[in-house]
Amino acid sequence: MTPLKILFLTAELAPFAKTGGLADVSAALPRFLTAHGHDARVVLPLYGRITARHPELVLEPVPELQDIAFTHGPHRVVFSVKTTTIPGSETPAYFVDCPPLFARDAIYTQDHDEHLRFLVLTRAALEICQRWAWAPDVFHLNDWHTAMLPLYLRTIYAWDGLFAAARTLLTIHNLGHQGVFGAGLLPELGLPDANLLHQEDLRDGRIGFLKTGLLLADKLSTVSPTYAREIQTPGYGFGLDGVLRMRAHDLVGILNGVDYDVWDPSTDPHLVAKYSVKSLHRKEKNKEALLHAMGLPYVKGVPVFGIVTRLTHQKGIDLLYEPVPRILADHEARFVALGSGADEYVHFLNGLADRFPGKARYFAGFDEKLAHLIEAGADFFLMPSRYEPCGLNQMYSLRYGTAPVVRATGGLVDTVQPFRATTGEGNGFVFEHYTGDGLHWAMSHALEVHADTKAWRQLQKNAMAADFSWDVQGPRYVELYQSMRPAKVGRAG
Repeated sequence: MTPLKILFLTAELAPFAKTGGLADVSAALPRFLTAHGHDARVVLPLYGRITARHPELVLEPVPELQDIAFTHGPHRVVFSVKTTTIPGSETPAYFVDCPPLFARDAIYTQDHDEHLRFLVLTRAALEICQRWAWAPDVFHLNDWHTAMLPLYLRTIYAWDGLFAAARTLLTIHNLGHQGVFGAGLLPELGLPDANLLHQEDLRDGRIGFLKTGLLLADKLSTVSPTYAREIQTPGYGFGLDGVLRMRAHDLVGILNGVDYDVWDPSTDPHLVAKYSVKSLHRKEKNKEALLHAMGLPYVKGVPVFGIVTRLTHQKGIDLLYEPVPRILADHEARFVALGSGADEYVHFLNGLADRFPGKARYFAGFDEKLAHLIEAGADFFLMPSRYEPCGLNQMYSLRYGTAPVVRATGGLVDTVQPFRATTGEGNGFVFEHYTGDGLHWAMSHALEVHADTKAWRQLQKNAMAADFSWDVQGPRYVELYQSMRPAKVGRAG
């Protein structure tokens, strides 16, 4: 198989700039590609927070990529590039250093120039490739931040034969974020004309970055097979379901992979007791440590529900309002939560701890060690999402022998199978309808199975046997990339 050249363009990259799963994929997939002989290069902004929060990070200037200037609409842009490798790999990451746009603490802002920040990132990637005289086989684009690149290839850079054979893949990590701006910023796009933009949207006074990419990219992907089907329906399409149905033949769903070098209870440095499927009894020591860390009493055998999440509408936090108090009132159980977000959800979780002292506790914010300890120390992991493009925590939970309790949506459907004690098949608990009663049923069923020692141990074994590594998921991207290459064409770069 001929090695591929992939330019991975992203707004996030773990561990340097992360708000969610995009950052994990942006690190893991290129790392997989490099390890298998492909030329994968990652380009992202050099946010101010990166150097501030990672003082140990050494970034080397790229000599041929210093003080690059170009005109973008009414703006003159100057940027330089610095590089390092993604930890644990030889994969290069190239940081676009443009302080007026990126030297801010936040990855995403509400600033007046948010659109310009990511348009410049997108054009910078093309300017970099030109100076390298390097054309990727595939520009792998991610979410609205980079979705305008196909438009620029067809307009501003259409003259350059370097990119004649390059193809574009746009991955949707979350369709709920679309990069919609007022049509008044049309001059800010730097286009010779607006013919390739969606004309109806322009007449309605808006420009959608993601929508533009969905219409113009060569191929589209999203992060689970079920989500690929869901987003073609009005209930999950956020107004773009028609576009996605039109492009259904170009849309594929590929599950995200899990980095088991980071998420494996047999090697996890954050745990007080490492364990495997052959030493599951050691998992209980992590439950004891978790409850101690959260200030809750430990009683051997008492089940623990855990949740680590962003406290947002998408994650279904409001669904906890009725069933969790019912479960804690009716059962000897514990509930621990870690996360930050909307004030109403923070208020609920703090109130829950007040109502059930000794049973419930909430830690505001994020703590990496505590997140790992919840995965290892809890018996059940709650993910009652309204929608979930892929989800990673349920896959982490499976590897830790912690049963996911999930709603049947997106990647949760593709990774969690309902446990049936009669057959011993399944690895978690799934409820269909987005209701408190549905979640209460799933939590109650989980407690019933937990009380059956034999069934519970079988469920844990099933869960830990699941393999969602990049060694499984990565080849599917390679196959997709290969399918996009022109059959016969002179290759540049």
